[in-house]
Amino acid sequence: MKKLVCKHPKTLALIDVETSAVPEGWVQLNIARVGLCGTDYHIFLGNQPFLEYPRVMGHEVSAWVSEEYNGKDYQPGDLLILIPYFACDDCHSCNNGKPNCCENIQVFGVHRDGAMSEKFSAPPQNLISAQGLTPDQASMVEFLAIGFHGVARTPVASGANALIVGAGPIGLAAALFARLRGCNVTMLDVSAKKAALLESRFGLHVVHPSNQQTVHALIDRCDHVFDATGNIDAMNSGLKFVSHGGTYTLLSIVQQELRFPDPEFHKKEVTLFASRNANRSDFESVIKAIKDGEIDTDAIATHRTNLENAAVDINGWAGSRDDVIKAIIEVTA
Repeated sequence: MKKLVCKHPKTLALIDVETSAVPEGWVQLNIARVGLCGTDYHIFLGNQPFLEYPRVMGHEVSAWVSEEYNGKDYQPGDLLILIPYFACDDCHSCNNGKPNCCENIQVFGVHRDGAMSEKFSAPPQNLISAQGLTPDQASMVEFLAIGFHGVARTPVASGANALIVGAGPIGLAAALFARLRGCNVTMLDVSAKKAALLESRFGLHVVHPSNQQTVHALIDRCDHVFDATGNIDAMNSGLKFVSHGGTYTLLSIVQQELRFPDPEFHKKEVTLFASRNANRSDFESVIKAIKDGEIDTDAIATHRTNLENAAVDINGWAGSRDDVIKAIIEVTA
């Protein structure tokens, strides 16, 4: 079978390998689509923390159950979605029903090899039915679930003002689900091209930081602020936008330390949330939203490639993502 390997930063190679043995009880899969996310670009560029090379990327995945599968959980030909968070099922967090932040978590495509390949296998508990979705739609569920999880963790109220800082895929997901909850959504991003793209495709209001008058008007006036930048300076400065009694939810993770002025934090009585990954219930909610027509997946998919051309295309997209919302690798038609 063919698989795309990131041998070391900025070097991708499509190689032929023997199909790996399937662990007992796991489900054999034929990969349909693999979505590209910020983590994949970070791995390619060499700035993803706690990563070992070589690595097969790919954690936004839709796949068909292989005809070789003879287990009881699914049927050959079923379209499934990978839940890529491999939890230990034994730590304090797992025992409290929060496998998304398992103490020993391994994410397919990051800490262990992912699904940028023709075939793959995963435990049944890491799969969920995509019945009623297209392969493209199914491959988008994971990143949408991360945004959904962040909004679900936050006690958002209909009519509240929500600011999403960072207009990448996760920020977009948070914006879409905050809007579905009835929030008045504003986004803040440094890319004028990305702003125009999200405004035209989704009707979202995106502000550029250079618009000082509009940015100033947001200070202390946002009931719910979500950071999806992955930028420590943005994360540290986001507190100023939170209204008194408001919430601040961090969707991205960085290695540096967060630093807030305590008097500002306390006088506003801000509630701070960290949001990590997503749970099966989040996947289920996103699947329902897509089926109900609440999420325009056609507007999300902007770029497409295949395994043969992915190495060249990923290199190009990694250098300039202002016009990319979601790129998808089509593995099997």
